[in-house]
Amino acid sequence: MNNRPIAVFDSGLGGLSVLRELIRVLPEENFLYFGDSANAPYGSRSTQEIRELTLRHARELFSRGIKALVVACNTATSAAIHDLREQYPDKIIIGIEPALKLAVSHFPAGRILVMATEATLREQKFAALMDRYAAQCNICKCPCPGLVEFVERGELSGKSVEAVLQKELKNCLSPKPDAVVLGCTHFPFLRDAIRAVIGEKPEIFDGADGTAKETKRRLSEAGLLRSGSPGTVELTNSLQTPEILLLSEQLLSADGH
Repeated sequence: MNNRPIAVFDSGLGGLSVLRELIRVLPEENFLYFGDSANAPYGSRSTQEIRELTLRHARELFSRGIKALVVACNTATSAAIHDLREQYPDKIIIGIEPALKLAVSHFPAGRILVMATEATLREQKFAALMDRYAAQCNICKCPCPGLVEFVERGELSGKSVEAVLQKELKNCLSPKPDAVVLGCTHFPFLRDAIRAVIGEKPEIFDGADGTAKETKRRLSEAGLLRSGSPGTVELTNSLQTPEILLLSEQLLSADGH
């Protein structure tokens, strides 16, 4: 029973940044990754579309006998995590959210920039998160459409990426933020390009480490941790082309810092 895989779901390739942390924290677990690149990006879709896609793919993954589902997509978590937990009350389902709590703990009363998709920033889940910390610091929401597509085609650096970042961040960098929260799991793959635009000072946070630790905690509580030999990783995608699977492998093995 403990040998069953943990499914990691994302709207495309971004969740591989979370899978990297899950493998680091849970090296003996078996993982099944599914990226819905055929329908990426989710961030520009309606809430109803995101919810329907997420529920459909979750149903398919649960049918494969997984022991837990990690929704490694901020947009899908915002739009569908409540419905998922309602439909599967007995299943272990872990979502991800922008690491705002962590950023605030490091920079109380600081200026914190949250980069995310339009969908994540418009959902009630993020509004509630923001309300929780708004009195403690200055939070600036920065929707960043167009960045997901760079990661989906493996373009992680260069003038084109930086030009889009300059455009999206131009109204958010004055005054200079103390911290930048990456509220989309695709964005950690663009960390170097983001750093080139925001400068050296702001600290960058993302939610992958917290999600991995929460997954370990939930599995431990349920007595479902696997032990023994190193685990396996199966990478799948709704496109399932040799190119997308090769890019998935490359991103998974990329340096995370």
